[in-house]
Amino acid sequence: MVIGIVAVVAHRAEPFLRARIVKVLQDRFHARVELNSFHISLDHGSQGRWGVWAEGKGLRIWPSAQAEAGREQAGSAQGEGSGSDEPLMQVEEFRFHAPLAYNPGKPLRISQVRVEGLQIHVPPNRHDIHSAGAPGISGTLGASGIQGGRGAKPAAGHPSEEAQAGTAESPDAGDRPASANPFPNQPTNPTANPPENRPKDAGIFSNVMVERIDCDRAELVLETNKPGKLPLGFAIEHLTLTGVTADGPIGFEADLTNPQPLGKIHTTGSFGPWQAEDPGASAVSGDYHFDHADLSGFKGIAGLLNSTGHYAGTLRAIVVDGETDTPDFRLTDFGNPMRLHTRFHASVDGTDGDTWLEPVDATLGNSHFTAQGSVVRFKSPVDAATADNVAQQAEPGSPLVKESPFRGGHEIALTVNVDRARIEDFLELATHSKTPLLTGPVTLKAELRIPPGPAKVHERMQLKGSFTLNEVRFTSAKIQDRIEELSLRGRGRPEDIKTTNPESIDSAMQGDFQMVDGTITLPALKYTVPGAVIQLKGTYDLKGETLNFEGSAKMEATVSQMVGGWKGLLLKPADRFFKKNGVGTDVPIRISGTRADPQFGLDFGRNKNSEEK
Repeated sequence: MVIGIVAVVAHRAEPFLRARIVKVLQDRFHARVELNSFHISLDHGSQGRWGVWAEGKGLRIWPSAQAEAGREQAGSAQGEGSGSDEPLMQVEEFRFHAPLAYNPGKPLRISQVRVEGLQIHVPPNRHDIHSAGAPGISGTLGASGIQGGRGAKPAAGHPSEEAQAGTAESPDAGDRPASANPFPNQPTNPTANPPENRPKDAGIFSNVMVERIDCDRAELVLETNKPGKLPLGFAIEHLTLTGVTADGPIGFEADLTNPQPLGKIHTTGSFGPWQAEDPGASAVSGDYHFDHADLSGFKGIAGLLNSTGHYAGTLRAIVVDGETDTPDFRLTDFGNPMRLHTRFHASVDGTDGDTWLEPVDATLGNSHFTAQGSVVRFKSPVDAATADNVAQQAEPGSPLVKESPFRGGHEIALTVNVDRARIEDFLELATHSKTPLLTGPVTLKAELRIPPGPAKVHERMQLKGSFTLNEVRFTSAKIQDRIEELSLRGRGRPEDIKTTNPESIDSAMQGDFQMVDGTITLPALKYTVPGAVIQLKGTYDLKGETLNFEGSAKMEATVSQMVGGWKGLLLKPADRFFKKNGVGTDVPIRISGTRADPQFGLDFGRNKNSEEK
């Protein structure tokens, strides 16, 4: 009898409780709130204690007036009119069990809340609309462009009449002060939660502790106000929140699938307190594990990447420190796998996914180098095969399956410094043969740019810089023999050719270079061996491994000394024709053919043509 009466009372209390929940959320978020339906029933929980089972559907929370102003300005900046009416937060369905007993002065503890279908769309900060150059990696935490944030369907259909009756908006709370931190226009203290952000007159609901929220199918989208940019999205398969209170930080644990490179991410950390007037300024920190990320989603490269790291900052501005390990990194057109390990410090701009690497410390095989620069995201057409692969790997109903005509392409711009390296490591990566053309220690400084596009990575890669290569040894016996002969003849010792070990000849190489469309151009290559200096200009094609160089060979010895013996005596009259530019012999040469079968020759025709001109 008593239970029946309590059940009737609970049923009749539903409208009051629903209105109270809406009011508390309005006060907390300073925004319009809608809740399609809310039902309660009396029952005993899993531990045999009587309590209230509650279930709600179609919860939507819009941005505050200040946050909405940022979205309005973003729409104007993007040329899309007045922006979007996208809710800040949508929940398809939630349910929980609350105890009947409540002790005033003590928090009401709810052990678990189950949530299905959570979407959070964080509007841009209106101060960021004209900002540029803010630090900003795409991919470190599973960043991907998710089109379709605007105009998405409500979480649970159209609002009911009751929901419309419970709608309200709060006034703008005013602008935030300017920041002096590394991320422009972000709050100096993102963890602050001023009293005006806290719910007022919320009664029992202001003193609620939720021990755990379990959510399946969640999506976090950080909207951007920058023209030509895509929003930054995280499709989360499962999310657990712990220690949830009205105005404190919240612990979280999440599992998500990163679309490109495709792989699983597990992350734990702390979020909040929530900044109602500027949600993107809410603090976040944690650690992540990114396992078995398939790099073959990027055309031209392959390998399975694993990464771990720590991140901290705000939703809109995150600093990441981590490591990656790819034991089988390779260029797909060449096929030689190499171990690639990196340690990095990066700043991520959450408004568009742009990343500043400051720096990357990397080891390829036995070679060490550093790089710093940016990875900037742009709109680019979706690759159909990649989109299908992502859809197949995603959980049913995952936001990853959404159709989109665009995907986030990347433009990479880095300054590379190779300080302790072996040339054979880089050549093995970029040639078909397991045996590189030459070996030796190398130093290099270059500017690297990889523009977005459908071509393979090595075909889009652009390099411009200079290098120095010492203790050069050619792996081809034919070439090394020619180097030995060049050195001995250049010093006037042709009689020692048969008795000298070719490996004993030291040589060095230096010059400037440029690589575009898979072709390396060397405008001024200088190759030195004892007794000779060779100066060349020309090209080397990576894919065909073809050589096309011309230049000059300058030897200390005269022609007659280079030949030696009785033939040398006969050539003495010819010495005066080749003795010039301060050396004993200066002759034009040409190198052609392929890496496996190079062709060397004199090019007197070139000199003759030059004299005629």
